[in-house]
Amino acid sequence: MRTRLSPRPPLLALIGLVTLLVIFALLPISVADLLSWGAQLVGHPLALAGLVLIMLLLMSFGLPGSLCFWLIAPFHPPWLSVPLLLIGSGGGALGAYWLGRKVGSAWRPGKLARQVLRLLAKRSDLLTQCALRILPGFPHAFINLAAGVLHLPLITYMLAAVVGLSIKWTVYAQAVHGMVSATQAEQALGLSNLLPLLVLAGLLTLGGLAKRLWLNPKST
Repeated sequence: MRTRLSPRPPLLALIGLVTLLVIFALLPISVADLLSWGAQLVGHPLALAGLVLIMLLLMSFGLPGSLCFWLIAPFHPPWLSVPLLLIGSGGGALGAYWLGRKVGSAWRPGKLARQVLRLLAKRSDLLTQCALRILPGFPHAFINLAAGVLHLPLITYMLAAVVGLSIKWTVYAQAVHGMVSATQAEQALGLSNLLPLLVLAGLLTLGGLAKRLWLNPKST
């Protein structure tokens, strides 16, 4: 007797989520929608692994894979969500780096991306890259692609990505864990909670400048 096999709900949810994320990658999407999707995927290990893969792929192509943060961090403890976010964003950083190397001068960045490109062309030390990673709201896609276009040293680039993103995701995940209301979640990422990141980014920037002046005072 032949039985009909039907796709499992988590698999269907993942397929739909991939489609939605790609469609909405360049369109506005609310935190409330993301939280709603995340709540539907809670409890499915396959879905969680799929979210990490989606994040990695989106960020590899310069798309806003950080949207997956709202699908993971509010519903899982930081000890689990931070490593998952780091795998997704770190893998995406590596993928976008190689994409930038392939694209090279054919990349036509916008105004902000050009500023990032010029900044990294002048100062691409570990501390400066870490500072950019830690800054709240800073677009990682620009850093990733610019680093590849400029052929920055891969080891320094990935070390800065891992260190900076680990710190950033830890602060973000602790702030939003357990919050399923869009209003609460957005308020959790207010200035009071993100101030330590701003201070640390400033200190790293100053440290990079001090190191530059100390080792090569004639460069300024």
